[in-house]
Amino acid sequence: MNYFLEILPSLLSGLKMTLGVFFITIIGSVPLGIVVSLGMKSEFFVLRWLINGYIWIIRGTPLLLQLIFVYYGLGMMGITFPRFEAAIIAFIINYAAYLAEIFRGGLQSVPKGQYDAAKVLGFSKTQTFFKIVLPQVIKIVVPSFGNEVINLVKDTSLIYVIGLGDILRAGNIAASRDVTLIPYLLVGLIYLLMTAVVTVILRRSESRLNIWR
Repeated sequence: MNYFLEILPSLLSGLKMTLGVFFITIIGSVPLGIVVSLGMKSEFFVLRWLINGYIWIIRGTPLLLQLIFVYYGLGMMGITFPRFEAAIIAFIINYAAYLAEIFRGGLQSVPKGQYDAAKVLGFSKTQTFFKIVLPQVIKIVVPSFGNEVINLVKDTSLIYVIGLGDILRAGNIAASRDVTLIPYLLVGLIYLLMTAVVTVILRRSESRLNIWR
């Protein structure tokens, strides 16, 4: 118990960093993913080609490599970011690509008749999207979106590679210093708790959305 209280402050400090990356990534990647998914349906071939190329590159390379490239690779080219900002940029770019594919699938699931009916009723394209299409897309993509959010909880551990003081780094320092596995077990427990909380929130959200159908 005394040992737990001794390393708790460093773990909580690491948790603060982990949660910061998690929430900022969600806030940044969701709207960007929606914009990218709409761009995939654009009438302009060049725009579609660029977006598809971006998604292909991001989905075809590991997040760890992207993280290293943004922080170390761009730094070698004279484009430098602080560690935290580099992590945020890499995570948002990565998750926006995956979420764009999820949102694209949701958009394709909305029947074309919905658009035609909205046009007949006098809705503008903006009104049609936000009042008719988007609510349906949200209901459709919640399960897939939830899986990505859970993956994000675990992927935040990758920021350790660029020296950010997340939970894993705090646990690794404590384990190396004290030659014990207890810090790693505590780190695993914290990730399990975070995943459990996110899972409960997502399932409740999905249940409420199902009620509104």
